[in-house]
Amino acid sequence: MSTDETFISHLVELRARLIRACSGLLLGFLPCAYYARELYSLLAQPLLEKLPQGGQMIATEVVTPFFVPMKVAMMAAFIITLPYTLYQIWAFVAPGLYSHEKRLVLPLVFASSFLFVCGMAFAYFAALPLVFEFITHFAPQGVAVMTDIGRYLDFVLTMFIAFGITFEVPIFVVILVRAGVVSIEKLKAVRSYVLVGAFVVGAIFTPPDVVSQFMLAVPLYLLYELGIVVAGLVGKPAGLPAYQTTGEDMKHETEKAESGKKENS
Repeated sequence: MSTDETFISHLVELRARLIRACSGLLLGFLPCAYYARELYSLLAQPLLEKLPQGGQMIATEVVTPFFVPMKVAMMAAFIITLPYTLYQIWAFVAPGLYSHEKRLVLPLVFASSFLFVCGMAFAYFAALPLVFEFITHFAPQGVAVMTDIGRYLDFVLTMFIAFGITFEVPIFVVILVRAGVVSIEKLKAVRSYVLVGAFVVGAIFTPPDVVSQFMLAVPLYLLYELGIVVAGLVGKPAGLPAYQTTGEDMKHETEKAESGKKENS
């Protein structure tokens, strides 16, 4: 098989996987769209519970009451169908991986997805209620706290992304150790710098209040420590290469090379 034919076959396979992933997302979106208003009410619950008596949310644009719940429905559909989407990605890249890479990549993919969802859940159940409690408590007397639903969605999505990425820290640490980029001893030596950096990240990616900064910085540092522990259990010892080609991998590559020569002849 020529190089052009191989490239075209990969494109066809990629197209098929993308169509399946998008079809799964569309099927997940349909029931979520039916309950779009209820989903937005659930998303807005952390703020609604902290508003003063009679407080409510507002829509300042004509199409906002329709498009904002649809965005929430799409976000919910993406989370629900994420395992199926990850499976399609895995099915596309798996044939080109070594056996030891397959053993590493698949657990990391699902672990990273699980940790990202955990970060969103932590933001929803722990961080957002404290942030809104702090903000509404310091509102001047006589000021009606009424938030636009579109601005609220943007704020919540920013918090979800910030906390979701924060919860990926153990995955990043394990990958760095497995790849031989950094040793566990080096990670332990820079703990103080990581602690300062965690508060800097919390100040940048959260609202300008102390509560949300601590809510992001403290988990970030604790997850860094967790990453060191996990890397010590599954990572390569310092000084060894990240990957060592096994006899099975060499045999697999030899068979591929011989079959390629036969096809070309």
